[in-house]
Amino acid sequence: MTNSTLLLPQYHKYLNGAPVPFSRRTRRNSELCLVVLVFISLTIICFGAVFYLPEFKATYGGTINNVYKHIQNAGPELLLPAHGNSRHDGVLEDPHAAWDKQILSAKIDEDYSDKRKVLERPDTGNAIKRHITNNSSFNPEAESIVEHVETSQTYENSELRQRRNKVKEMMKHGWDNYVKYAWGKNELKPVSKRDHSGSVFGSANMGATIVDSLDTLLIMGLHDEYKLGRDWVANNFTLENVKIDISVFETNIRFIGGFLTCYAMTGDTVFRDKADYIAKKLLPAFQTPTGIPYSLVNLKSGNSKNYLWASGGSSILSEFGTLHLEFVYLSDITGNDIYRQKVDHIRQFVRSLDRPNGLYPNFLNPITGKWGQRHVSLGGLGDSFYEYLLKAYIQSNGKDLIARDMFDDAMASVMDNLVQTSSTGLTYLADMRFDRLEHKMDHLSCFAGGMFALAGETLGSDASKHYTDLGASLTETCHVAYDKTATKLGPEAFRFTDNYDAVAVRGTEKYNILRPETVESYFVLWRLTHDNKYREWGWEAVQAFEKHCRVSGGYSGIKDVYQIDSSKDDVQQSYFFAETLKYLYLLFSDDNLIPLDKWVFNSEAHPLPVKELNTQYRMHQRVV
Repeated sequence: MTNSTLLLPQYHKYLNGAPVPFSRRTRRNSELCLVVLVFISLTIICFGAVFYLPEFKATYGGTINNVYKHIQNAGPELLLPAHGNSRHDGVLEDPHAAWDKQILSAKIDEDYSDKRKVLERPDTGNAIKRHITNNSSFNPEAESIVEHVETSQTYENSELRQRRNKVKEMMKHGWDNYVKYAWGKNELKPVSKRDHSGSVFGSANMGATIVDSLDTLLIMGLHDEYKLGRDWVANNFTLENVKIDISVFETNIRFIGGFLTCYAMTGDTVFRDKADYIAKKLLPAFQTPTGIPYSLVNLKSGNSKNYLWASGGSSILSEFGTLHLEFVYLSDITGNDIYRQKVDHIRQFVRSLDRPNGLYPNFLNPITGKWGQRHVSLGGLGDSFYEYLLKAYIQSNGKDLIARDMFDDAMASVMDNLVQTSSTGLTYLADMRFDRLEHKMDHLSCFAGGMFALAGETLGSDASKHYTDLGASLTETCHVAYDKTATKLGPEAFRFTDNYDAVAVRGTEKYNILRPETVESYFVLWRLTHDNKYREWGWEAVQAFEKHCRVSGGYSGIKDVYQIDSSKDDVQQSYFFAETLKYLYLLFSDDNLIPLDKWVFNSEAHPLPVKELNTQYRMHQRVV
């Protein structure tokens, strides 16, 4: 909005029957004095009435206070002095410590205790912003608000703000091109500038990029873009015309997870109902003798099956083990316990099985209930099973002790068997095949740095210090893998041998497809340690994505991270918006933007509220 000055003409006298505007040339000193005296008198009377007449004060005093609050909303920088950057021992202090948070928090609590709280635009000076004002497309009964997030970004250094705004610009560049060239499709081919039909959801028009992007757009304050996506979901999203087999796992973490986050943040029931609608479509996959779901379900027929390559028709650990957060939360906000029952049964069944070396193999036959091929990994096929054990404990506010016990037991075996140290002192996670170690670490495994650090922070067990140190070491190893490439982007997998240390060897390991796992660990480690190196490493990744992956039509993966001019794979992954850019944006934002004690990120980086600690949990109220 631009500021303008409105000049209202006043009339002093008439000439030939026409009014003559009051001007400096027609004004006399005596008249000016009279006007000033009248103005002063009226001002004294008004202020006296407000502040000294009890009845008038009770009636109108609150109105003046509300005006003050609106002015404060519009620009806290007008009411609070700018705060400079302080240094300690020559190092720029974190902006969180540059001001008295207790005083400011108390002030904000006082000012907004009776207000609905909303998610701010983090790059503005406003303390809060109302979410999508005057949006007629929203259900008027929906709360249509987001949790108020108080930040100190008004007081931060300009470099940090510029970095955050750069990530926001990257989001807008990728999103705008998707809207232009592939709207309603799943993903965009940014080089070819057309829709990508080879995604995990095939050619079905499910709008995967729209759903994956919504909460990131909301967090970044891109409200016009968010509204466009939200309206598409409300008016166009359906699975009735999808006739292909779709992944239960991918549909859960991207679609159900994305909708649940938007519901938590906005209270818009469109998102809750869409999540419930999708979950019902996935339920046929759970109709197995063991209750372990199949990987694929046909939305038209309800027929389910597993991938042919998956160890004799087995289900995959990371897939059936990555449903708990979404299904439990969905039961809590709909009142339908069927979802919780399904995932609780999975956990009970898996917990009852014997585990070789205390480890969970990546394959489990849903018919026989026996483990498949003895392949163990915290990378592909295994990763998020362990992540969800920890995060289920966090989501439950520490009440889910079974999840915690399973996580601790599993990690004790992982540390005994899979955690290795290279000849140069780098810590990494090896894979195990039939009791033999494969000294290779997937990029997917790089999430584990953040997972272990989060475990050390939240579990409060005897292993906490070991978890924290291991998380930092694994994150550093992933950074080294990035730093050793010509592009400063990490490869899909890297090996540790006598001749190689955190380097991809095979051609199929050298590509980068915009994955988020390393910057995810940067984000978590930054939040827990405030060691500035994680922000610097994240900024290196931003610059590398810009230099090597940005094209006129968006962002593309590259085929060889060791070549400066590597060819592009021509795919703009939806998770680049859901995860990579979101984690980078939050890395350069205040800790109170999606705080880790109130939100837990699902495997697609869609934050879900922590029960009892977050008012956005929106528990279903049962009718007695």
